[in-house]
Amino acid sequence: MPGLLGKKIGMTSVFSADGKNVPCTVIEVGPCVVTQVKTLEKDGYEALQLGFEEKKDKHTTKPEAGHFKKAGVKPQCHLAEFKGFEGEHHAGETITVELFAGESFVDVIGVSKGKGFQGVVKRHGFGGVGQKTHGQDDRYRAPGSIGACSYPAKVFKGMRMAGHMGSDRVTVQNLQIIKVLPENNLLIVKGSVPGSKGSILSIMK
Repeated sequence: MPGLLGKKIGMTSVFSADGKNVPCTVIEVGPCVVTQVKTLEKDGYEALQLGFEEKKDKHTTKPEAGHFKKAGVKPQCHLAEFKGFEGEHHAGETITVELFAGESFVDVIGVSKGKGFQGVVKRHGFGGVGQKTHGQDDRYRAPGSIGACSYPAKVFKGMRMAGHMGSDRVTVQNLQIIKVLPENNLLIVKGSVPGSKGSILSIMK
């Protein structure tokens, strides 16, 4: 689906027409420049490669510099491909948040906040085992048994255990668009989106 790259600014709230306080997320969407046009004849599929946020030449590798120079644009920090754009587009063209004008819902893809190494109670919502009394002072948040000993004599793949939590690619679908502010490149959507403030998001129709 066609979309743009953006940055999570933060959360706020607005009042709806019926007086309800609606929590919203403010996203800076674009402007994105077209750094490459993928064609069916040359690449086997049709898509647009978009760049977001300029960066200095000294932070750009030589292969990247050649790629951006061919497109006639300044070096970009973030690149992503989106399919489904209508009409003709060319390298160097700028696409703004006005792409979502007239739309009601969007899908947002981001990387969730990292929580580090966590136990089963926080990571999976386990209730803990046993009781706190009768000398069981260090087993309350333990996972308990993870498998039988005799058969199958192994731990099944995918067993819910302690481990790294967060930092996952998360897609939130059908977020309602509250307002589009083209003059400030802002998109306000209802609800929350994955990631911390300043994280990069993909916003799609």
